[in-house]
Amino acid sequence: MGVSPFQIAPFHIVLALQILIWSSYVLKADIRFTEVTQAAGIGFIHVDGRSGEKYFMETLGAGVAFFDYNNDGNADLYLVNGAPLPGYPTTAAPPTNQLYRNNGDGTFADLTQLAGVGDTGYGHGCATGDYDLDGDLDLYVTNYGPNVLYRNNGDGTFTDVSQSAGVDSSLWGTSCAFADYDCDGDLDLYVVNYIEFDLATNPWCGLKESDIRAYCEPNSFRGVSDILYQNNGDGTFTDVSRTAGILNPDISFESAGKGLGVTWGDYDNDGYPDLYIANDSTENFFYRNNKDGTFEEIGFMIGVAVSENGIPENGMGTAFGDLNNDGWLDLIVTNYADQTNTLYRNDGDGFFTDITRPSKTGLVSFPYLGWAAFFLDYDNDGYQDLYVANGHLHDNLTQLEQEGTYAQPDLLFQNSADASLTEVAQTLGDIGQPAISRGAALADYDLDGDMDLLITTSNGRPRLLRNDGGNQNNWIRFRVNGAAIGTRIIIKAELSNTMVQQLKEVGNNSGYLSQSEMPLHFGLGQANQVEQATIRFPNGQMQHIYDLAVNQTVEITAN
Repeated sequence: MGVSPFQIAPFHIVLALQILIWSSYVLKADIRFTEVTQAAGIGFIHVDGRSGEKYFMETLGAGVAFFDYNNDGNADLYLVNGAPLPGYPTTAAPPTNQLYRNNGDGTFADLTQLAGVGDTGYGHGCATGDYDLDGDLDLYVTNYGPNVLYRNNGDGTFTDVSQSAGVDSSLWGTSCAFADYDCDGDLDLYVVNYIEFDLATNPWCGLKESDIRAYCEPNSFRGVSDILYQNNGDGTFTDVSRTAGILNPDISFESAGKGLGVTWGDYDNDGYPDLYIANDSTENFFYRNNKDGTFEEIGFMIGVAVSENGIPENGMGTAFGDLNNDGWLDLIVTNYADQTNTLYRNDGDGFFTDITRPSKTGLVSFPYLGWAAFFLDYDNDGYQDLYVANGHLHDNLTQLEQEGTYAQPDLLFQNSADASLTEVAQTLGDIGQPAISRGAALADYDLDGDMDLLITTSNGRPRLLRNDGGNQNNWIRFRVNGAAIGTRIIIKAELSNTMVQQLKEVGNNSGYLSQSEMPLHFGLGQANQVEQATIRFPNGQMQHIYDLAVNQTVEITAN
């Protein structure tokens, strides 16, 4: 991130081309995303604490999690907030993170105080997972300052166990994600860390000749190594970053990780989750799981560390997903404006191919600054589409003599059976409205058979976008109970006279600073049944189910 005075193509020319694509596209179904935040009772407002001093944490925004914390079958909502920074006006009540219970009727109720999860730190990311295997989802929050682990008590309340569990790091944490990386039956925790930054020594950056201040570039700061916590099975964790091979203190100042995004996924189909980190201005990291408790960083070797020109970019969000239904997880990473987002196809031989240009997603994404990203099937046609949240970080672009806008439209690429991607956000209602988007998460919060979105905005209100019409096609949903994260489900169904295979994994749609709901949702087009579902649990055990009816939620218990 940072001031970029160089423009490879004028913003208005690329935007005109994008509008041409939108106007020539004919939507095959009447689908809209409707903004229902206020009607749903969500009154949250993100506060970044800005005072004009351009503190770097103001740029990142914050995340969101959809998770069923009370096990009633409905996706509840957790929103992370910032905090006042030096110079920010004092308020009677400090900004807090907020928990909203899903009432099951399209509305939410703020139960933050009752649940005891209203952290007042300067928050960024969050993740959920049943780390203590007691049957309910716990919650982890990253901060600029000490991170927080909330243990779910199973009665609607949580207990802060950060210190006793040993996960209260004070490094600047961003994204985080649970996974059973050692396949021992309990959830471990990966925490992405960003940079070394001191409020007391905030540097001045910008256009000195005109005294216009801007947020500094990440290259002005030293990166910080991430942390891998191994679950001890007794409610505590051990920092195994060094022995596991993800600690990078010896990497040079220029190359040290400045992490923002994280996603787990079994990219080589060997039964163990691998790990991708989107770094800001340095090479991205890809950690291949060695299946012995250690990882090997192979990002450059397999083609996912830098741009196609061999240049490190400003990675923000990332996600795994099987874009072409070939049984291998592909990869998306979002980047700064004028860099394009990068779409990698998994070739199934241990390597990836950059398909940004041939997919034609690069031209569309070029003017925008991308943050959250994930794969979803918004129209239930059986092919995973691609969503990207956009929004600049400089609110004074004109003064900084840069092209572009602060608020930007998000992108939604519709995936067709021939694997072509068409940007359709402007045809789908409120999802195409310009905003200063950051984090995002997916859930069928109203249980009507299509995927809805919650998108956070920097220093503003979130947007709950209800999918209206995506359920015109059939669907099936799998809810995995027990040690669910890492469970892989492959279904086979006949779509348009062709047997199509779809692959998804529980917990890998992490996006940026956020986490989507745990149940896995598959679109089925006009298929009238699922011929076969194959479930692979994290411990390697398999389960097969045949001839499943459509338009239902299937309950699965992890072995």
